[in-house]
Amino acid sequence: MSIFSELGLSEPLLRVLPELGFESPSPIQQQSIPLLISEPIDFIGLAQTGTGKTAAFGLPLLDHVDSSDLTTQALIIAPTRELCQQIAAQLVAFAKYYPNLRIQTVYGGAPIGPQIKAIKAGVQIIVATPGRLIDLIDRKVVKIETIDIVVLDEADEMLNMGFKEDIDAILSHTPEEKATWLFSATMPREIRSLIKKFMKDPVEVSVQSGNVVNTNIEHQYAVIRASDKAEVLRRFIDFQPDMLGIVFCRTKIDTQNLAVELTQSGYHAEAIHGDLSQQQRDQVMKKFKAHAVRLLIATDVAARGIDVSDLSHVIHYSLPDDSEYYTHRSGRTARAGKTGISLALITHHDIRKIRFIEKKLGIGMKKVQVPAVSQILNSRLEHWADKVMETEVNESLDIKIHEKVVAMFAEMNQETLLAKLLSRQMELIGYKEVSDKNLNDDRTGDRGNERGNDRGMERRGDRRERDGRRDRNDFGSERRSDRRDERPDRRSDRPDRGFDKPARPERPSRPERSDRPVRSESNDRPVRSERRERTNSETGSGPAGKGMDRFFINIGSMDQVNKGELLKFICDQTKLRKDDIGQIQLNKSHSFFEVDAKSAGKVANSFKGLVIDGRELRVNKDEPKG
Repeated sequence: MSIFSELGLSEPLLRVLPELGFESPSPIQQQSIPLLISEPIDFIGLAQTGTGKTAAFGLPLLDHVDSSDLTTQALIIAPTRELCQQIAAQLVAFAKYYPNLRIQTVYGGAPIGPQIKAIKAGVQIIVATPGRLIDLIDRKVVKIETIDIVVLDEADEMLNMGFKEDIDAILSHTPEEKATWLFSATMPREIRSLIKKFMKDPVEVSVQSGNVVNTNIEHQYAVIRASDKAEVLRRFIDFQPDMLGIVFCRTKIDTQNLAVELTQSGYHAEAIHGDLSQQQRDQVMKKFKAHAVRLLIATDVAARGIDVSDLSHVIHYSLPDDSEYYTHRSGRTARAGKTGISLALITHHDIRKIRFIEKKLGIGMKKVQVPAVSQILNSRLEHWADKVMETEVNESLDIKIHEKVVAMFAEMNQETLLAKLLSRQMELIGYKEVSDKNLNDDRTGDRGNERGNDRGMERRGDRRERDGRRDRNDFGSERRSDRRDERPDRRSDRPDRGFDKPARPERPSRPERSDRPVRSESNDRPVRSERRERTNSETGSGPAGKGMDRFFINIGSMDQVNKGELLKFICDQTKLRKDDIGQIQLNKSHSFFEVDAKSAGKVANSFKGLVIDGRELRVNKDEPKG
């Protein structure tokens, strides 16, 4: 099938699609619509973000809804409010020729009163985030017994965000005879469990083989030193004066810090993350779509649902741990047939990740050099000259002003005038006093040479440029002494498995030996029993504290993390508070951590399917020996 009229859609939909620029169905639309429009069935659609999933379920959904009946007939559940807004806007556009059809979005971060009022007035379709929908069901506002169709969009992402219990509760309340349509980019074990529990003989359609990557995207990476990353980003931005892009960071703190740094440097950038109120997020997105903000600094979760058709760049300030997230990120650019660039800023430790992504996605990633200042000046001046050439003469220009300016430049020849204009423009660009330091890290070859013994080491000349401070790599590791630098690193042939994190602040200098407190001889070393206890702890045989359960995780000091960073990672994944986590024993290749026994049940599942640098994380409950 190559045209929408062959898919069985009703006349109102076929009438509106050309008006919206829909010419031919995408693969997921071709395969899904005929099945979903015939009769309500349980359905699984596997497709990546940006492949047209909203139309794949939205068009047949509209044909099933009775617009003359104001009871709620369909629920669409999505992980974020931005995605809810995007889905609802698309459905409203599709429903142009459906009289009396009402669609209501409900999500957290916005006043619940207006949402309740709208639902009580009567709506046929509700587009909701799980948490707010549960709240409205508990308040008896949403009449769940009238639901005919439930759509789960980006189901894998909802489970990743910890909504499994909410999804289970929602589906448990809906009528057994309803149809469930599940759309997901991946099919992890938790999704299969949900399907087995709530769906009956579902029809499954997949339009992908692994991760499908938009061929209009040019994939690039630059190998740099971690300490230069912010300056490198600024150079790439300056090199592309018309850049409109999303910069992806790993954490909310990273997005906020980077956005502040860019704003203070004169760039039009804003952060978007989960701590923003709905009003703040709406304001940021409004400015971004109007190009008043040209750079959106975002986390993976916060970027869900963002749909801006003319993005020129996606920049990976921190590489994601999973190739699927790389696909999701990169898919934000090169939409609607346009081209785009996906650029990763990496250290030489990340080259293995690049090779893994290339192999997993079947793409080629081009190594690019960080633009030199001379290249940036040339690019900016060419851009300025192009804009001058494109500018149309203002016919309403005051003739007296025009003649006066002409007279002022009358005695100046063309070459001199152009030289002065260029000099003035260079001053405005602001690169006159900027150092043209080479920001490329050329210590390792492009393919396969990252196994050398210089792992984690900088040239000493580069360290002197940073006022003698010890360098930190992209994962925050710090060499303990110059003496260690002189020894070859036995771990140099291992892939870097650490977490991407900002450098730790400088430690205060150690006091001179004579100023240090003198230890008694009895305290110089732990007694034999203490050393034995430490050994037991490292092997996992030590008992957990009272009221605590003990867990094993295959992350250790060789991954260049400390206890604080591991604690934050555990809390981020499990959604537990720091108070719920007990002692953490950090060993070389693995660690142990304690969790309040009341909260221990959801720990292991929180890490399932998580991959870091191509390695699957393992978290198991540790049982004492004996």
